[in-house]
Amino acid sequence: MEGGGGIPLETLTEESQSRHVLPASFEANSLQKSNWGFLLTGLVGGTLVAVYAVATPFITPALRKVCLPFVPATTKQIENVVKMLRCRRGSLVDIGSGDGRIVIAAAKEGFTAVGYELNPWLVWYSRYRAWREGVHGSAKFYISDLWKVTFSQYSNVVIFGVPQMMLQLEKKLELELDDDARVIACRFPFPHWTPDHVTGEGIDTVWAYDASTFRGREKRPTSMHFQPPIQA
Repeated sequence: MEGGGGIPLETLTEESQSRHVLPASFEANSLQKSNWGFLLTGLVGGTLVAVYAVATPFITPALRKVCLPFVPATTKQIENVVKMLRCRRGSLVDIGSGDGRIVIAAAKEGFTAVGYELNPWLVWYSRYRAWREGVHGSAKFYISDLWKVTFSQYSNVVIFGVPQMMLQLEKKLELELDDDARVIACRFPFPHWTPDHVTGEGIDTVWAYDASTFRGREKRPTSMHFQPPIQA
């Protein structure tokens, strides 16, 4: 049947339908782009998850009110700490042990040394270093918040601190340590204690504080008590 314009109705219908049919090549390109979109989304998502997993142990401590940033100890700082440990005995703890340099150095000097560190990646690396250096039997590392650890069992305490935490830590150690304990501070001194020994210069300065001194209980030689002779 023909319309008034002389164009067959079937032709008009076919033309109308052809306008709504997408070419096969266009559909294939759209499907390919969609697949690439899903793949890209998955890659970005996986990368973000991996970055979060790796970065969280480093970022989380920074969000704490008082934290210890990881700054590796210099060779001179380690030498000065070891110098302050001469003639000392007993156990040692490094508060915020980082990559384990101080603990490993102390273990090599014959100390039973322990490091507490909040970052698990640094703890695992420290354990590997201790094994590689052959002191894994006397150098131990634990994942822990220093404010949740009691230090009363340690005779020697090493701290690479920051000014914001030194006053609070000063109070904690004064309450927990025995009178024969020694505290060795690196980079920053304690605000109220008077050091018994100081060595090094600049960032390599190390301060040693004896607990008997900062408690005002300086040890003195034991005096001998003699009874007067009995007169006949």
